[in-house]
Amino acid sequence: MEKLSTPTSQTPGPQPRRLFSSKALAVLGLVGSAALYHHLPSLSYEGFHEQYYNALVGGTVHHCHSAYSRFPRADDPFHFIPCTNATLPPALDDADPGRSWARSFDPNPDHWSWGNATAKQDVQDGDPYAGRGIYLCGYLDVPLDYTNKSEDRIVRLAVTKYQVSGLARGPVLNNAASPSAGSKSERTIVIEPGGPGGSGTSYVWRAAEAITQRLSDSKFDVLGWDPRGVNTTSPAIACFPYDADRDRWFMLTGQYREVSGSPDAQLALTDAMNNATFRACYERHGDLARFVSTAFVARDMEEIRKSLGEDELTGYLVSYGTGIGQTWANMFPSSVGRVILDGTEYVRDHRLLGGFGWTALDNATDAWRDGFLGECLNAGPKYCALARPRGSEPVSLQELEIRMEKLVVSISQRPVPGYSVSSGPSLVTYSALVGAIYGALYNANSWPALAQMLYELEAGNSTLATAFLEPSEWEYDPTLPSPPSPKPSTDELGSLVICADSYDAPLPPDGLVWWQSLWANMTTQAWISGNSRFFNVFPCRHFTTYWPAPAEVYRGDLNHTLRSPVLLIAETYDPATPLRNGRRLLEEMGGNARLVVHHGYGHSSRDKSSCTDVVAKAYILNGTLPEEEETPCFADEKPYLYGVNATDARVRDAGAWDPVRVWREHLREIGS
Repeated sequence: MEKLSTPTSQTPGPQPRRLFSSKALAVLGLVGSAALYHHLPSLSYEGFHEQYYNALVGGTVHHCHSAYSRFPRADDPFHFIPCTNATLPPALDDADPGRSWARSFDPNPDHWSWGNATAKQDVQDGDPYAGRGIYLCGYLDVPLDYTNKSEDRIVRLAVTKYQVSGLARGPVLNNAASPSAGSKSERTIVIEPGGPGGSGTSYVWRAAEAITQRLSDSKFDVLGWDPRGVNTTSPAIACFPYDADRDRWFMLTGQYREVSGSPDAQLALTDAMNNATFRACYERHGDLARFVSTAFVARDMEEIRKSLGEDELTGYLVSYGTGIGQTWANMFPSSVGRVILDGTEYVRDHRLLGGFGWTALDNATDAWRDGFLGECLNAGPKYCALARPRGSEPVSLQELEIRMEKLVVSISQRPVPGYSVSSGPSLVTYSALVGAIYGALYNANSWPALAQMLYELEAGNSTLATAFLEPSEWEYDPTLPSPPSPKPSTDELGSLVICADSYDAPLPPDGLVWWQSLWANMTTQAWISGNSRFFNVFPCRHFTTYWPAPAEVYRGDLNHTLRSPVLLIAETYDPATPLRNGRRLLEEMGGNARLVVHHGYGHSSRDKSSCTDVVAKAYILNGTLPEEEETPCFADEKPYLYGVNATDARVRDAGAWDPVRVWREHLREIGS
């Protein structure tokens, strides 16, 4: 896994949107209902909830003169309940998970997580939630091992859905309610953000409303899940007891080649620590690493389709999610509906030793030179700090390249001291700075802030650099309450998936010599991404030491005849999944795919293109695909100039633009 951003949050979603408060319902919330239940021992919990629910709608407690239905519903395979900021699936060792889950239902709509208000919102009888979408939290139990029917262990997939229709309410008539649970949309857009190790539930919280608007005019629900081993899915695979332990480890293993006094010694140290990490994974989780391959994640996605009750799956899968999508589509070709693969991988690469690491090195370099630096100069000094001339002559691209190279080389030789209020003394290191640059290439919205930081750092001011880099370096957050300590993040899952998918690639006979050569080659090709991508694959040297073989990997072709062709989107300056991936995949899939060549910057189609959006929406809404194999689309605007023709805070009021805030938004945006 690349350490590009702050870790995925373990909380299920944002704070609930509190539009008004109800004093009566605040009293009769979860705590109050539990206390009342203990005074009614003759009732089952379900019976108590029935009486409590009737009290809500029958006159004891009124809430806008009507009521929502109870949750979970008996016929719902996902056991959905409205999300609050404390909704987590029951633990695997829970003797009665259904009962525990029902108890976690909070009947107070003020505590639920609703979608954002829109101008078209229809407020009925003073109900502020009418017409709003709602976030529903649930889970789905699937087999741990699909290949062994005698295996009784399960995986409990955490699932979050954004339901665009919200929840319908029935009017109170004669002290009786006529509740309805709202309606599921005609299709459900299943989303997966990538990784491996990205959290689909977090992706729903961040992006579901924008995705359904972009792809379906807000007509289709959006569902995401945490893949096996990830985040709130159980079992979750974290090989360190606490994030602080991993942070200490990463200080030693994450040193880039350019700062290593002896690359051979650094590689040997990292190799030993990788071995120790995998041993810790084995000691803590036993054989679970055998069941996290992409093939099993694809099987989980098929179970999600079945549970949705839809004959064909509709999906928007990004980055590594496209690897899941390619695998799933060729394992279950008759289930393929309208599926978009955006930021396309080519999963045949992942079957090779180191193949996950070396497929996009040149693209990162091109995105840096042509994009970050070149578009900076095109935008000019009004919008990009690095374009400000140092003398009478305007800045040239060659000069700017030389300046930035000089800056990063100087930091590789001597870190720059810094200070932050939150952590005290700090160092701006080469490894952290280059990692931040690579992460920024995923999201061009971050470029003005990064340019400002580099401009100030070049001038000897490390204040912005410290503020930018500190949050990315540490996963442990000392501001969180302890005890109890929060669950550690599931970072190791990424390495386990990558290594499982390539477990049978022959290891080189010369041991570390081959790996040292690969490391040198990758960093020579791309100083921005070579180290990071190398560390993604280097742990695979030890996978088969602890897990001889995954339960299943997919080694078939990618040209099976699909029920419906898929739509591929590949980007010209994507730093992680280059355009050639999309073209190789299109060539193999033939008539089973069409390709949008998205001319823009960033990872996946983040760089907005009305052309790409029109094609994608026509496909998801109506199943309409372009006739041509390839369709070129161009981004609407250029980096550094986003929104300038409309309203741009940096132009209106330079004092209102906060590069630290922009950078933190960037870290959240690329957080899966």
